[in-house]
Amino acid sequence: MQVAHANPQDRAAGLISARLDRLPATRVIWTRVLLLSLGGFFEFYDLFFTGYIGPGLVRSGILTATTPGLFGTSGLAGFVAAMFSGLFLGTIAFGFLADRLGRRRMFTFSLLWYSIATVVMAFQNTAFGLNLWRFIAGIGVGVELVTIDTYLSELVPRNLRGKAFAYNQTVQFMAVPAVALLAWRLVPRQPFGLDGWRWVVLVGALGAVLAWWIRLRVPESPRWLAQQGRIEEAESAMAELESRVASEYGGILAPPDPPEESGGKTSFAEIWKAPYGRRTVMMSVFHLFQTVGFYGFSNWVPTLLIRQGIAVTASLQYTFIIAIAAPFGPLLASTLADKIERKYQIVLAAAGIAVFGIAFGQMRAAAALIFFGVLLTISNNILSYSCHAYQTELFPTRVRALAVGFVYSWSRLSVVFSAFAIAFVLDRFGVAGVFSLIAGSMVVVILAVGLFGPKTNNQALESISK
Repeated sequence: MQVAHANPQDRAAGLISARLDRLPATRVIWTRVLLLSLGGFFEFYDLFFTGYIGPGLVRSGILTATTPGLFGTSGLAGFVAAMFSGLFLGTIAFGFLADRLGRRRMFTFSLLWYSIATVVMAFQNTAFGLNLWRFIAGIGVGVELVTIDTYLSELVPRNLRGKAFAYNQTVQFMAVPAVALLAWRLVPRQPFGLDGWRWVVLVGALGAVLAWWIRLRVPESPRWLAQQGRIEEAESAMAELESRVASEYGGILAPPDPPEESGGKTSFAEIWKAPYGRRTVMMSVFHLFQTVGFYGFSNWVPTLLIRQGIAVTASLQYTFIIAIAAPFGPLLASTLADKIERKYQIVLAAAGIAVFGIAFGQMRAAAALIFFGVLLTISNNILSYSCHAYQTELFPTRVRALAVGFVYSWSRLSVVFSAFAIAFVLDRFGVAGVFSLIAGSMVVVILAVGLFGPKTNNQALESISK
């Protein structure tokens, strides 16, 4: 149904979105998804190496495995907290910049930011220096997380959003086995006299080399350009995309549906108005609790295995085997990504995390630990792909990055405190206690999204935003 528009800018923005949403899946569409995903690969590498280099940081004497005092900074939990404190600041304080300055510019800037900070961090020899530069790198990663999700949701047609996010996360999660393999082979050693964990960190900084190359090949979001009133640029970008798609498609493109778009200015207050207020609260609660399960496992898996009686080297080997499963969660989900309602994918994945986590906590044999670790990893990563797609669909283009940054920031804050909570529970109640905590958190996730989340599959972003 066509809606009345307040001015020509809103009308033009609505038409740009309608033209984009009717495009068929061709090589140029998937190439853009791949390029953004390659940028996200290094973001995930940086995000996930925390748990894998943990044993090396302890072995080098910079950090301790346990945390002195509840919020001690010399333990591994303090290192985790430093990263996620930076992520919290990046998402809540700077995520809106992608709405102000553009998706493309912020994608490039944040990738360079955290790559440089990570190089500096690799040469620190004190807990303070390590945590300081981990915090600074976290700010850049936080901005990048918001920007990629927002960028991707606006560059693909509505009937491909689920599959695009599934493929995006498949590529990004390939970073997990990559960093796990490097940690297994390097952390116990000192190549050329440099601690192995430092080599693992430095490899992640290669993302900076790709930043400008990717930037030259991915255009600015036509939706964002139109929303900013830069209609000529949006028209030019859209015309070029339509020409390339038509050439690859080998036929005439279908006419666009009547545009659906509402005007309005970017405002933080808007995300609290109907219908967004309920969504903002729902996704904030979701993020507060989902990270207890997701990062409670991924950031602690080598330490959890050591606590199960596995030696350090064997722990890193088992962790690598489990990590191989990381890309398969979203890859398996890609076949059903736009067929099963997004909110129910989140609910089913959270239930899997609770069940497989409890089972993992009871195991001692290597085969059983690896088996349930793989199932837990797949469930975690299906949850990740589906929530990254889902949260970008709930808010309009003009405040999408701001809103996603705000709700996503609660997951970053949650990890800061849950890192210390997990260290406390692990010390007093063991691995089984950790997974009981995770299971309880997943129950809250299931209730929040299952009861209050709207349906979004195969709907225009503008329609969902009404």
